[in-house]
Amino acid sequence: FEHLVVELLVAMGYGGSRKDAGEAVGGSGDGGVDGIIKEDRLGLDAIYLQAKRWEGTVGRQVVQAFAGSLEGHRARKGVLITTSQFSPDALDYVTRIEKKIVLIDGEKLAELMIDYGIGVTIDVSYEIKRLDADYFEEEL
Repeated sequence: FEHLVVELLVAMGYGGSRKDAGEAVGGSGDGGVDGIIKEDRLGLDAIYLQAKRWEGTVGRQVVQAFAGSLEGHRARKGVLITTSQFSPDALDYVTRIEKKIVLIDGEKLAELMIDYGIGVTIDVSYEIKRLDADYFEEEL
């Protein structure tokens, strides 16, 4: 799941190529960070990621712990992504702290995956054509 999140952010234009733009670092002892991605191709700033593959609602405590993890990395920006949803208290919390944390719930994650073609394949594609009236205009 952490690799999918990094791939998605690279597809959205963060970092550069997949090779050097970001990395999944999740695992035991990850310090509450599952991935790090460059904000731009020059790597002027980094965005720290946490991915939660949950069914239950993600509450304020989880978001607050992630904000603390950012402090431990001297980071100012983070993205917390879940397959479920965030509690109203969690959504409110990120609006009141100094750090910039973007929360992406399962519904928004699915939309972004479809929009950027990550983890999805095209099943059926339709092409609709219309008559080009300019083609048939007589030259004077």
